[in-house]
Amino acid sequence: MKISVFGLGYVGAVSCACFAKSGHHVIGVDVNQKKVDLINGGNSPIVEKDLDEYIAEGVEKGTIKATTDIHSAVQNSDISIVCVGTPSQINGNIDLSYIYRVCEDIAESIKTKDSYHTVVIRSTVVPGTIQECAQIIEGVSGKKHIEDFGVASNPEFLRESTAIYDFWNPPYTIIGTNSPKSEEQLEELYRPIDAPVFKLKPEESEMIKYTNNNFHALKITFANEIGNICKELGVDGHKVMEVVARDTKLNLSPYYMKPGFAFGGSCLPKDVRGLNYRAQLLDVSTPLLNSLLPSNTYQVQRGLQMVYNTGKKKVAFLGFAFKAGTDDLRESPMVDMIETLLGKGYSLSLYDNNISLSKLMGKNKDYLTGHIPHITRLLKDNIQEVISDAEVIIIGNKSPEFREVLSEIRPDQIVIDLVRIDKEKVTNENYVGICW
Repeated sequence: MKISVFGLGYVGAVSCACFAKSGHHVIGVDVNQKKVDLINGGNSPIVEKDLDEYIAEGVEKGTIKATTDIHSAVQNSDISIVCVGTPSQINGNIDLSYIYRVCEDIAESIKTKDSYHTVVIRSTVVPGTIQECAQIIEGVSGKKHIEDFGVASNPEFLRESTAIYDFWNPPYTIIGTNSPKSEEQLEELYRPIDAPVFKLKPEESEMIKYTNNNFHALKITFANEIGNICKELGVDGHKVMEVVARDTKLNLSPYYMKPGFAFGGSCLPKDVRGLNYRAQLLDVSTPLLNSLLPSNTYQVQRGLQMVYNTGKKKVAFLGFAFKAGTDDLRESPMVDMIETLLGKGYSLSLYDNNISLSKLMGKNKDYLTGHIPHITRLLKDNIQEVISDAEVIIIGNKSPEFREVLSEIRPDQIVIDLVRIDKEKVTNENYVGICW
């Protein structure tokens, strides 16, 4: 395959070298003549393990060359991979001007090209960038997206100092495009790499890299805040985090990685408060840990706003224990929603198969009768009775019976799903998901 790579920084130089190693013919493109000369001389423009050897080998075999001539590079390649920078502006916004400029240059070059051309954005970009790039190329070239050219998102997962290794050993390969031909080309391009391939919508693909990097930053910050507390308590923070990371059932796993409603129950809110208070007594600043409960409260407010937006007043709750399969109402965010709506004059009815005064015992019964007795009069034993008179139906936990109810909802009723009871459903018509 013939490839042109735009931008010869870390991502571009490594991509040039590794694609050439796979047997492709690669043209590196950069406005910096010094970088172009270094590559054509068989040298790397950056310091990166094994990259010098890769480039020297590619130049010697004739599979790598570099140029400042954009038109020639596009005319002599099937795929253009864009690896230019996307720096932060002063206000934190991402600067996409380099991406758009390259797309304009490529578009000028494909005006006179008869064959199909694929433009791949490998740089880190915000969702919607691929769509904008396609419109730019259409406008400048006069060609039609998908029919004459394709645009794809293909984020990289390369770490400086281990970039060559990471290229051959990624966690996965992401291909985000609306073009079947471009998707097919990228599948073929990455065939030698042993990693799962995820074919996504362009906007999903663009969001992956941002999500990954923010998650990495979150983990580092979390470990540092825990380590700081441990230090002041005379505890070995490394030992604590080492054992925490050994739990791949809950801690380092997909278990808590599904967007949805707020957390609750007898443990998480209490223990977040407890650790933050201890940190305050130790004079240790924990901005991340301190943000957890306010962020959780925001998710409740977001759920309430979804109800307000309907403009309707008769609301049914299906499930209001803090999760399915339990009768624990302590610090249930659903109870917060119920009490807020009651205070605003909404007409409510509640159903949860695990919660009734006749079934509850011990602390859970004491909590219901002692802390929220006004809610007991809203409880119904029959799910059909609850949904039949409702204008808005809120699904509050993942009890299997609630999934079956979806097929019975009338067109004039609105379903607000806080837990994604059906993973195939997305917000549409009278169904609204809180994060999907």
